Amino acid sequence: MLKGFRDFIMRGNVIDLAVAVVIGAAFTAVVTAIVTGIINPLISAVFNAKSLDNALKVGIPTIGGEKSFLLFGSVIGAIISFLAVAAVVYFVMVLPMNHFKDRLDARKKAGQPDEPPAPTDVELLAEIRDLLKAQAAAGQTPSIPPQSLPPQA
Repeated sequence: MLKGFRDFIMRGNVIDLAVAVVIGAAFTAVVTAIVTGIINPLISAVFNAKSLDNALKVGIPTIGGEKSFLLFGSVIGAIISFLAVAAVVYFVMVLPMNHFKDRLDARKKAGQPDEPPAPTDVELLAEIRDLLKAQAAAGQTPSIPPQSLPPQA
């Protein structure tokens, strides 16, 4: 039971996931600062509100006569925050890593020799002919080795 748990924890993807969660939590503070310090004030200025939570506030009368409010600005703020996080993660982390990975793959591919091209039908037939001639000259009954036969289409 403990061996299985140890194997689970020692897998690379579990450790990678733990690192991603920690970095994501730290990164959230940066994105939150950008959204609350730059984006929210700009949107609040457009809607003439002190905070995005108070922008697009719609009052609804309740049964007791008091008003309840729908805070559409708060929803817009959450959407903007999500889009900001997604954009920053993509442009700061995903795009450069994909570019780096592509360059690394290109270097690996450049260092490996290309595979020799597969023989053509004419080359295979010439090889079979030569084998049959050699067997006939040696006095053997001609036979074609299976690896020399071209693949059937």
